[in-house]
Amino acid sequence: MAAKKPKSARKLERHFKGVSNHWRIQILLLIARRPGLSLEDILMELEGNQKTFSEHTRRLVTAGLVEKSYAGRMVQHNLTPYGKVFADFIKSFANLSRE
Repeated sequence: MAAKKPKSARKLERHFKGVSNHWRIQILLLIARRPGLSLEDILMELEGNQKTFSEHTRRLVTAGLVEKSYAGRMVQHNLTPYGKVFADFIKSFANLSRE
């Protein structure tokens, strides 16, 4: 099996732009802890504005970090494989200490 080709700088930029806002980072980490959340669940947990958080989740989806799935009328949010990598990176980076 051939080795996977590394992502281009442009594709990496798309992923990094997806987490270039503190609300999007919080949403990503929340979904990592509690997969399958609806937008209403996210709003209640983070105490945000529906229009604002809807836009932030849309940007996370566009960045390829979050995927939406439909369960009846409810939309569930889950991390993509790339979203899981970014969530792990953010958690590790946040726990680094200055020496």
